[in-house]
Amino acid sequence: MIPLHDNQPTRRFPVLTVALIVINLVVFVAGELNAPTQLLHTNRGPARVDGMSAVTAEYGFVPCELVSRCDHGPDRVDFGGNIIVHVHHVPVLETVLTGMFLHGGWMHVLGNMLFLWIFGNNVEDRIGRLGFLPFYLLGGLVAAGLQLLSDPSSAVPTIGASGAIAAVLGAYLVLYPRAFVVTYIPPFFFLPLPAILFLIVWFGFQLLDASSAHVGSGGGVAYFAHIGGFVFGALTIRRWVRPPRAPAAATS
Repeated sequence: MIPLHDNQPTRRFPVLTVALIVINLVVFVAGELNAPTQLLHTNRGPARVDGMSAVTAEYGFVPCELVSRCDHGPDRVDFGGNIIVHVHHVPVLETVLTGMFLHGGWMHVLGNMLFLWIFGNNVEDRIGRLGFLPFYLLGGLVAAGLQLLSDPSSAVPTIGASGAIAAVLGAYLVLYPRAFVVTYIPPFFFLPLPAILFLIVWFGFQLLDASSAHVGSGGGVAYFAHIGGFVFGALTIRRWVRPPRAPAAATS
């Protein structure tokens, strides 16, 4: 299911939502696609690694590094095929944040940004600009935390904004359950679905895929991060909503 737009207008231009979309796209295009090939040390000797893979290894969040449970030691990332690459890693706590702004390809980044635009503008409008950014970032941190708990020994870098965006989806479900989302259901259908149905079905797929995948991994998809972010957003969003302003008292 691919959301196209919803029927909820906003009172103000979603400055932070647009800024986050721009930052993610700039990081992907300038920081990942155009990153130079690097010569890195591996368990098989020096090897040339494409820039995008090198950036992912260096700035992606590797769960086992945070809890010192990596089989190959810290600052070593499994590239698959029994190739272990040593990277000049930024501090691992920083990668929890930097990993939220990296993506694995055009479909990954564009899909995430589509969801962020459709659902983020309304959530930002409801909780205010000052609250939206910390809510978004904290949702991403909680998402990374559940991904870590699901498989603390994973040496696979976790990247993408989907954990933080999942928090936005959980918030939208609580704030706008009666909204409608025009949805493309391949290959032929365009349907206005109730937001509550769309989001519950989306969340159900995350639960189903997480339960059927290997622990902590879902064929390259961090399903547990999606679950953690969504639950965080749904459970905490009421605390982020600004109370309505009291009307001015009449004077005589």
